[in-house]
Amino acid sequence: MLIDSHAHLFFDDFKGEVDQVIERARQVGVAYFVNVGTDLATSRQVVALAQKYPFIFAAVGVHPHDVEKMAEGELRELEQLAADEKVVAIGEIGLDYHYEHSPEQQEKRLRDLIQLAHRVKLPLVIHCRGSQADPQGVFDDIFKILDEERGWQCGGVFHCYTGNLATARKIQKKGFYISFSGIVTFPKATELHEVAQGLVRDRFLIETDAPYLAPVPQRGKRNEPALIRFTAQKIAELQGVTLDDIERVTARNARDLFGLPIEWPEDRPKLAYRIRNSLYLNITNQCTLACAFCPKFDDWMVKGHYLKLDHEPPSAEIYDAIGDPTHYQEVVFCGYGEPTLALDRLKEIASWLKGKGVKTRLNTEGLGNLVHGRNILPELKGLIDAISISLNAPDAKTYAKICPSRFGELAYPAVKEFIQEAKNHIPEVVASAVALPKLDIEACRYIAEQELGVSFRVRPYDEVG
Repeated sequence: MLIDSHAHLFFDDFKGEVDQVIERARQVGVAYFVNVGTDLATSRQVVALAQKYPFIFAAVGVHPHDVEKMAEGELRELEQLAADEKVVAIGEIGLDYHYEHSPEQQEKRLRDLIQLAHRVKLPLVIHCRGSQADPQGVFDDIFKILDEERGWQCGGVFHCYTGNLATARKIQKKGFYISFSGIVTFPKATELHEVAQGLVRDRFLIETDAPYLAPVPQRGKRNEPALIRFTAQKIAELQGVTLDDIERVTARNARDLFGLPIEWPEDRPKLAYRIRNSLYLNITNQCTLACAFCPKFDDWMVKGHYLKLDHEPPSAEIYDAIGDPTHYQEVVFCGYGEPTLALDRLKEIASWLKGKGVKTRLNTEGLGNLVHGRNILPELKGLIDAISISLNAPDAKTYAKICPSRFGELAYPAVKEFIQEAKNHIPEVVASAVALPKLDIEACRYIAEQELGVSFRVRPYDEVG
């Protein structure tokens, strides 16, 4: 499912063929559209088109280039339009310094429109474009206005994002989304490529901004919603995931932000979920640790999959969720819990998988021996092909601070012993650590590679959460 979260189907570029443009998009999998007004007249048009098609929704607002033409009473009519059930946002609104169109009026109207969003309880679609001399300065001005007008409380998206990674993370930390347009496909858009690669949290949307900014390989031509797949594919390439992953993440995000009336299986807790060409098994939510960096304390979503279980699933349910495991490159025991706390299920399912010739991997906190009071690794021999163990610290005191548990400082030496013992039973052993801002990651690497003699992997820290 693809959702074009920002298009302008009312421009003259589409005159006389709007229905055909919509049909072309539907044929390539664009299931929903958000059609975005730029002034009062076009806001009327987007509402009318949304009323015609059940899968098109509208945003009403005034683009910063057009605020100087706003007449008295237009805010009142926008508010009336916003009451329509197909209107899902106020936008696009914001600041644009590129052509210096009445900057003082832009700020005043932006404040007015944020207050409108408060009254009608809708999220914001923010347009934010800096000057050629200072492309980033406009973000400071918009942040100030959003702070003063409590705009962050409305929720929203910075559409057609062109800022840097640091600014994107600030936006996400405030609870807003960013949206990638066809610009991300441009070869020279290296800063935007860094944004797509560097975002840890999947809090982003995709859009066409049609008729503008057609993606490669259609760059320079008229853009339309059917081309959004090129943008999604580029982001998948940059993030090292599949197109399906990007579709799932962005569709759910668009639904959540705009309150779209969409239901699909990803709403249910997932026991088995696919990312890239691997199948992950979420067999328990039980956990020994309360790690400071764990995303589940903020959000139970992973790549568009909801992982909060409402019960401990028996093996039969997990088999049903897996289906045919031979379709996958590997099957990974890794959900939002510690798999070795469901050891009997883990072994039973792993044995079944190995009987089908499937490669298996276990992601674990490495406290299984301490928890069970015995060495469990011989029980996993022949069942698990690869194991990733969370080292997470260079010493016991640091570990106890960032990964607190009832074991205190006994936990860290137990993890190291588990890593050492794993080499005797599991063919591939990797130690990992989350790159927390003040953690000595190179000290962790030294312990893994030099002291324990295993490979080491750095896991990115989600500083948004």
